Amino acid sequence: MIPIKYNLRSLMARKIGSLMTIFGTGMVVWASIFAFGLYGGLEKTFNTSVSPLDVLILRQGSTSETASAVTEAAAREIMTFPGIATDDQGNVLAAPELVVISYISKRDGSGNANITVRGVLPNSRLLRDNFKIVAGDDFRPGVREAIVSRALSDRFQGLRIGEEFIVQDKPFKVVGYFESGGGTSESEVWTDQRVLAQVANRTGATSSVQLRAVSKDAQQQLIDRITADEQVALKAVTEEQYYSDLAEQSFFIKMIGQIIAFFLTLGAMFAVANTMYGAIASRAREIGTLRALGFGRFSILAAFLLESLVLCVLGALLGCAGALLLGEIRTGTMGGSFTEVVFSFNFGPDVLFKGALLAVVMGLIGGFAPALRAVRMKVVDALREV
Repeated sequence: MIPIKYNLRSLMARKIGSLMTIFGTGMVVWASIFAFGLYGGLEKTFNTSVSPLDVLILRQGSTSETASAVTEAAAREIMTFPGIATDDQGNVLAAPELVVISYISKRDGSGNANITVRGVLPNSRLLRDNFKIVAGDDFRPGVREAIVSRALSDRFQGLRIGEEFIVQDKPFKVVGYFESGGGTSESEVWTDQRVLAQVANRTGATSSVQLRAVSKDAQQQLIDRITADEQVALKAVTEEQYYSDLAEQSFFIKMIGQIIAFFLTLGAMFAVANTMYGAIASRAREIGTLRALGFGRFSILAAFLLESLVLCVLGALLGCAGALLLGEIRTGTMGGSFTEVVFSFNFGPDVLFKGALLAVVMGLIGGFAPALRAVRMKVVDALREV
């Protein structure tokens, strides 16, 4: 086999070409990681919102809470069903919640967006894992006050502590910030359910009922019982299924990311191949000398593929480092219920691995054809090259 130091010296001898290939590959990996991180962040937000034992009750035929209505009488009856978990005081972990849409302007002046305003009860906080107030105060029951996430407050006017926003021509004052583990709740404004119902003229009905079962078996029994009751015309789904359906409605984001990554990778493969072809054209006599010294075709093929891989792996490291230097990036997009979903880009290990894997594929495919040309050269013809 040809010693590895031979390949390294060869790359150093062609500094400009090598650096350009590394930089180009790094840019492709960076852009690909950016595209993967976009969808990965949205998917992570939906997955974080899921509690494995939670059930969401909606009106039959509804695909989201914004298009659903559950009467208060039906909600009260559901909350008496056996199999629902309780807190330390014996209160059932279930809460009827009301969802209203508010049209709010963005802080950067780029337009407006639909924001979910959720009317909640005290038990709603227990149904969101890791819920906590991180700044200011919680809203007071019976008062037009609200709490939001920091991410939402930074993106929209009227959502910082002390500011006011409008719902159905009525002002609500923001009094605090909350977190809920990075789930979709952080894309919502929370206020008192009864106050919101009065403002939105929705008294007597809620949008949904969320509850937590004591076990998987109890969860399925609750779903079957609610779904089988034709008189109330309600459906019950696991929270996991609900958010999975919403994530599928954002599938186009994933497709755009994959298309971008595909064309960038294709272009990078041609760039790598062009670099390697140039290297082979200028090293024909060198290749002939290696053959004359007794190195086999496989050794030469492996040597040129190794050079291609080294360039692309260095480019991958550059691209991954560039992505990590970006830090946390927050953005928003329209979710399945046509409301804003705020999320952070996901530059986790799995996303970085995908970017690095692309670089390896680029190195193998882009370098294979030039390497194959090198091993096919006849020794005599190669030695005659100038």
